Amino acid sequence: LTDVKSQLSRAQRIEKVLRERFAPLDFELVDDSARHAGHAGAAPEGQSHYRLRMRSEAFVGLTRVARQRLVYVALQAEFDSGLHALSLDLKTPDQS
Repeated sequence: LTDVKSQLSRAQRIEKVLRERFAPLDFELVDDSARHAGHAGAAPEGQSHYRLRMRSEAFVGLTRVARQRLVYVALQAEFDSGLHALSLDLKTPDQS
């Protein structure tokens, strides 16, 4: 049997994990890898640098740092397998 996870791009895996974990109201993930070509941590095949904007009820009552930690923990497997940088804009439903 083929592992479905291996058939997904990094962006698809990130989105799947975050949607399952945080049930976001808004979600935007942008692959910024091309902008970082040649920089430290940039893989030649890309999929190493992303920008995430997400609004979720899960962030209510949490500081900015606590929100970021939750996302980093959720994506630890991606960081372990080559995700180098993730810019985060994490908000609660009442924040714009």
